[in-house]
Amino acid sequence: MTHATKRGARTGAGLCFATAVSALTGLAALTGCGRGGPAPDDGARPAEEVIKVAPRDGAKGVRAADALTVDAPGGKLERVRIAAVADGEERTVPGRISADGRRWRPTGPAGLRLAAKYTVDAVALDARGHRAARHTAFTTYVPEHRFIGYFQPEHRSTVGTGMIVSLDFNRPVTDRAAVERAVRVTAEPRTEVAAHWFGSGRLDFRPRAYWKSGTRVTLDLRLRDVRGAARAYGIQQKKVSFTIGRSQVSTVDAAAHTMTVVRDGRRLATLPVTAGGPGSATYNGKLVISEKYDVTRMNGETVGFGGEYDIDDVPHAMRLTRSGTFLHGNYWAPAGTFGSANTSHGCVGLRDEQGGSPTTPAGWFFGKSLIGDVVEVVNSRDGEVAPDNGLSGWNMPWERWRAGSALR
Repeated sequence: MTHATKRGARTGAGLCFATAVSALTGLAALTGCGRGGPAPDDGARPAEEVIKVAPRDGAKGVRAADALTVDAPGGKLERVRIAAVADGEERTVPGRISADGRRWRPTGPAGLRLAAKYTVDAVALDARGHRAARHTAFTTYVPEHRFIGYFQPEHRSTVGTGMIVSLDFNRPVTDRAAVERAVRVTAEPRTEVAAHWFGSGRLDFRPRAYWKSGTRVTLDLRLRDVRGAARAYGIQQKKVSFTIGRSQVSTVDAAAHTMTVVRDGRRLATLPVTAGGPGSATYNGKLVISEKYDVTRMNGETVGFGGEYDIDDVPHAMRLTRSGTFLHGNYWAPAGTFGSANTSHGCVGLRDEQGGSPTTPAGWFFGKSLIGDVVEVVNSRDGEVAPDNGLSGWNMPWERWRAGSALR
């Protein structure tokens, strides 16, 4: 198996939740598929050289006084979107691109919010007219001896029936029972929901089976002053609610090279696909869409494939695992590939056009999909996806899931 574990990055974009980026072109930082063979040398500069962002990607403990800037030296910014999430609320950071397109600067109140997560999505043209997309994220300083949970899904969202409530803590939790008692997930109509810990830093919640459409789910965080570890106390006191939308489960048959889309028990379509090829087969099992990107960059170096590919404009990309499995549009493979051969580095590809088109199979499926929808892969040559790789907890039997609670 050649899927590489994502290095030094966290799925999602929210402080207290992982927010999906779909309104603006982004960079899905680490992913495991692309065209076979070395990336062509078309003169395009790496996105990191075209678009400079400060604070740096992955920075932690950023202070309130640090500068927030986006620059395109030698190029021209087309779009910039920056979001800050703190205490469960996402706010767009107001800003302006300079007349020459070289700089973006904030126009609102000075200073960064503490205990927040910032995401930066920017698109720019370099001096030769090549388009580059970049997505970065950083977190600001959390007061000493405090801990917070980054959770998903986002407040007031509508999600698919496979959504799993997931919290990632910024510090290891040693008193897991105390923290779990302070986190409640309830549903209307009433549904049994159980907690499961993945190590000391992640706590997930799900019901026995997929949620029923129309269910309203509430995450109640009562972590303020809860002792999670030696000299580490929570700071969050927040309720987050989301709604379960229609049911949509799509089954990818890797051997047949098809994906069958079923909504509310009715088949909508069977689409031709290409899945992971020899040596990099797609995971089997139930995977859940956790992020959506209109356009994204996929670079083999970030997941252990070296310089095998670097595509800066992959359209209609939807994340399925933390380790880099996506379901995305593919414009570079010959049309006859879809439905007949598996050629990717582990992802599932649908036919698309460069730039993305709503009328292609990939564009159609992207428009029909929600964060939280299930994509089940069968008949692949790989093993089953790990329950903690993305929102893949549905692959764990219910009794084993319940046994992962600290309160049993």
